[in-house]
Amino acid sequence: MHLADRQRRADATAVGGLLLYVPNFLCSLLVVLMFSLLFGGLGLLVVLLWLASGLLVFHRPTEGVIARHLLRLRYPTPEERARLEPVWYEVTARAGIDGRTYEFWIEDSDELNAVAAAGHIVGVTRFAVQQLPTGQLGAVLAHELGHHIGGHSWSSLLGYWYALPGRIVWRVIRVGAARVRRASGGMSCFVAGLFLMVFGGIIASTVHTLYGLPLLLLVMPYALAAMGRRSELRADQQAAALGFAPMLVEVLTRMEHDAQQAERAALPAGAVPAPRQEGLAKLLASHPDFHTRMHHLQPYLQSRR
Repeated sequence: MHLADRQRRADATAVGGLLLYVPNFLCSLLVVLMFSLLFGGLGLLVVLLWLASGLLVFHRPTEGVIARHLLRLRYPTPEERARLEPVWYEVTARAGIDGRTYEFWIEDSDELNAVAAAGHIVGVTRFAVQQLPTGQLGAVLAHELGHHIGGHSWSSLLGYWYALPGRIVWRVIRVGAARVRRASGGMSCFVAGLFLMVFGGIIASTVHTLYGLPLLLLVMPYALAAMGRRSELRADQQAAALGFAPMLVEVLTRMEHDAQQAERAALPAGAVPAPRQEGLAKLLASHPDFHTRMHHLQPYLQSRR
């Protein structure tokens, strides 16, 4: 088995995702700086600790906490490990990757799904391990390996972590605005208008002080979703380049069929399902639609023929 010199990298998708998180990071930094003022002379230490906390993304025990409590995963049973390890060895051998670097986790779900997270987590559902043929399971694992090789998993988690303080404050602001709006129903027009003026003034001053930076946060969800869809296509291409294109098509076709069946089952009798991922929902989708993924896999299928 030949091991590649570079076991992982940060491709353009991973770097682009990190750059898109910069406005969120700066807003979070402002929040942390304001919070650090409560600690007086120790405020700088609080900021430095927050900045250094991003290294926990690559800390194995912390990854275990993320897998168990955030992703709701568990360790595989001996039978599940016996099924996964030979397939994983085949996938990583084709890629020239040391498969021992990564750790398997299982999601107790009867749906077909998988996840690559943090620096070393490879999670698959119980259904995928027990029901998928070996080739299709290899395609799923090769796709998740593509996320790790390209740096998508650690970069997205790192960006999410550093954006968290700003997200929390934004959520508090939204909750406060909703309560003011509900309370204004029982107030006079003057009091309600006064509340709105004060609240609007705070927002306007914040936007002006930060040179309009908070306004960028309004378009960030769409840009991050577009980058997420790009990372899925890159992982598909990675799996296809390892020879799993036909099996990946089978997996995607199966997932599309299952999704359509679930939609029909949820509709009343005789109702026609509405088109999926239309308008803003399509722009906010984290995964490309089925036809887009098939289109990008066609060159690998044709070269195989």
